[in-house]
Amino acid sequence: MSRIGKQAVAIPSGVTIEVKDRLITVKGAKGQLSYEHLPEVAVKIEGNSLFVTRINDKDDARARHGLTRQLIANMVQGVSQGYEKRLEIIGVGYKAQAQGKMLTLNLGFSHPINFPVPEGIEVAQEEQNKNILVVRGIDKQLVGQTAANIRSYRPPEPYKGKGIRYSDEHVLRKPGKTAAKSSS
Repeated sequence: MSRIGKQAVAIPSGVTIEVKDRLITVKGAKGQLSYEHLPEVAVKIEGNSLFVTRINDKDDARARHGLTRQLIANMVQGVSQGYEKRLEIIGVGYKAQAQGKMLTLNLGFSHPINFPVPEGIEVAQEEQNKNILVVRGIDKQLVGQTAANIRSYRPPEPYKGKGIRYSDEHVLRKPGKTAAKSSS
């Protein structure tokens, strides 16, 4: 049996989960998310816990058991606490400016990049350090994808480390060229 799938999803106070047929709706203080689970698994609520069980023991059901449980757990955490990713912009003249649903990035190209922020995502700059972007939202997948899309415009390069990186990312640095010695 799946080690992840057999764990119960704890439902915190302030979060309501509604199961109708295969549609699961999770409502909380930060918003609402929905997910239509796969037919190979069944979802039931008992008290303050949610359990995901397999319908049969076929490979498809076994593969999707833990997946369904984790997606529901991510939705519960998203509507109660939310998710955030932090990005650092490193480089001379590299900067970002968040204005409503538009993020303007100056990353050393001949033109600024206008990145439209998706619905349900908030991109803000830190007060004390304007070169740190914080991507927030309730959908874990959307927050991660938005941060990855922003990072893809200028990933960190290995020689000077310039570019956009996650705040917890370590970039391996390469040594540059060394001057050739003259053999006389």
